[in-house]
Amino acid sequence: MLFKLSVQKEEERNRKSRIIKGKLLRRKEFVRAKRIMFYVAFGGEVATEEMIKAAQKKGKLITVPVFRRDRVSLRPAILDEDAYLEKGPYGVPEPVEHQYLRLRDVDLVVVPGLAFDKQGGRLGRGKGCYDRFLKRLPADTATIGLAFDFQILPSVPAAAHDVNVDKVLFA
Repeated sequence: MLFKLSVQKEEERNRKSRIIKGKLLRRKEFVRAKRIMFYVAFGGEVATEEMIKAAQKKGKLITVPVFRRDRVSLRPAILDEDAYLEKGPYGVPEPVEHQYLRLRDVDLVVVPGLAFDKQGGRLGRGKGCYDRFLKRLPADTATIGLAFDFQILPSVPAAAHDVNVDKVLFA
């Protein structure tokens, strides 16, 4: 899957990301949400930059994950429109200055993955950061995975600690 993400043409990635953005912005979970945690795309993932800008334009408070290497965990940090990002411990861009939001205050989490199945099963990058994070969320916090069509599989391997997302949007 990493290879497929790396060889997808940028033009195709952007085209599909725009389609997925349209689907996300129409979802009732997105419309209702006041505070949304997005991931900052890297490594060929579904692009989220335009989604983040659209959400900010609609007055939504945006957070992105800040990774803590010592605990292999993540926390939602507020992303201001003029925030400066630099690579975090795992190469993922994150805000230099951290102002965190409490988990109970996040209404929607937009989740990356290497692969998903239509039941919400998710294959991550193997560190378990998102699984641990998703387990700590209140039960009423919506979770949506974003993927390209080739990332949707009949099933993904799952262990007892894996956490499904509520919905997967793809194009």
